[in-house]
Amino acid sequence: MTPDEQFSAVGRMKKKIENNFLEFGQLLSEIKHSKVFKFKGYKTFKEFVEIEYNMASAFASKLISTYEIFIKDLDIDETSAKEIGFDRLNMIRPMLKDSSYEETAEWLKRAGDLSAAELREEVKDARDKKKDMSKTMKEVLTDQYLERMVTFFNCSTKELNFKLALYFQDSDLESIRKTVLERQRKFEEETETE
Repeated sequence: MTPDEQFSAVGRMKKKIENNFLEFGQLLSEIKHSKVFKFKGYKTFKEFVEIEYNMASAFASKLISTYEIFIKDLDIDETSAKEIGFDRLNMIRPMLKDSSYEETAEWLKRAGDLSAAELREEVKDARDKKKDMSKTMKEVLTDQYLERMVTFFNCSTKELNFKLALYFQDSDLESIRKTVLERQRKFEEETETE
């Protein structure tokens, strides 16, 4: 097979997979929920897919949840879901949890418009933003301090821990505790008033 033939074959195979992932997810969903895998002697769905089809249960779960979320729950037409594709639907799936209808529609639009790499970056940015919004002031201060120290020493967090251990090994711990408690009290008083 020439390289061009290989590239064409990969394109055809990808198209087949993209055309069948929803039906595959639907079948697995029905098997899982009706527990028909027990007719074959399996105790769990995980055991069934892993032994019977040599398929990772995580992959089967992705197929099922993609079908259930996008087709059953959100009632997206199959053509639109297939155009977006399995990978991009899976990228946005975690972002739809607790999302409004408008946010869900926006994620679906992005998934349809952006390349996989661009969408992955958007999802990462949204996760980071959500994560930052849920941080306490203590976590923000800690993250900023660690980032500053790691940058200053030009080392990893693990290496920074080693350097701090060297620094503190002969220190008067009671004196440090007293200073830390005073600063913690002051920090908590300042953050309570904000």
